[in-house]
Amino acid sequence: MQTMSLNQTPESASVFQLKGSMLAITVLELARNDLESLDRQLAAKVAQAPNFFSNTPLVLALDKLPADEGAIDLPGLMRVCRHHGLRTLAIRANRIEDIAAAIAIDLPVLPPSGARERPLDPEPEVKKAEPAPVPAPAPEAEIRPTRIITSPVRGGQQIYAQGGDLVVTTSVSPGAELLADGNIHVYGAMRGRALAGIKGNTKARIFCQQMTAELVSIAGQYRVCEDLRRDPLWGAGVQVSLSGDVLNITRL
Repeated sequence: MQTMSLNQTPESASVFQLKGSMLAITVLELARNDLESLDRQLAAKVAQAPNFFSNTPLVLALDKLPADEGAIDLPGLMRVCRHHGLRTLAIRANRIEDIAAAIAIDLPVLPPSGARERPLDPEPEVKKAEPAPVPAPAPEAEIRPTRIITSPVRGGQQIYAQGGDLVVTTSVSPGAELLADGNIHVYGAMRGRALAGIKGNTKARIFCQQMTAELVSIAGQYRVCEDLRRDPLWGAGVQVSLSGDVLNITRL
């Protein structure tokens, strides 16, 4: 009988896994082909919030550039972004010259976006004052109020609860997107996308009275509609929680 050496690897042994993960990626939407102005304006933003611009993954959106703006110096644009801590992963474009420039340097090209995107304006970082001679009580941590939405959330809308929970008392249509740093509560039919704990809060949860979502995600781990439909709790009232890198769906 032939035996297999301990050093041998079976042909059937898997050497990789494909896992879904939704990462927070910043989109820089360029309105004009003016790298000098971009450099100056990015420098001003970095001065306000330097930590935000530390190795931030970036998609360069060139699809809103006017057709008569002229060809972009794509490598030069990427150098400006990198100088300020923004690491370009891909571009979004529809002009032939921009797509060709990306292909020439082997940079992925994404299709133009039809979705609404919220402006992202990093909050200025406040320098800590020198400690006073007399000990002072530590300030209480800032608590942001829960954001409550009482009207139906329609397709194409994106609602974000920064620093807290998001509560929707009505229905959420397909194509709508809910985002929260904390928990998400939906007291009507949930037919869009719900992303809780988007800044890495693994304790966040999603609560739905009727789970028929296109996607649910907690701290970057997600399940899509095709997978959710196979769950016996599809269409029921559920809560979604995260355990390790697995999303658990249980009945409310």
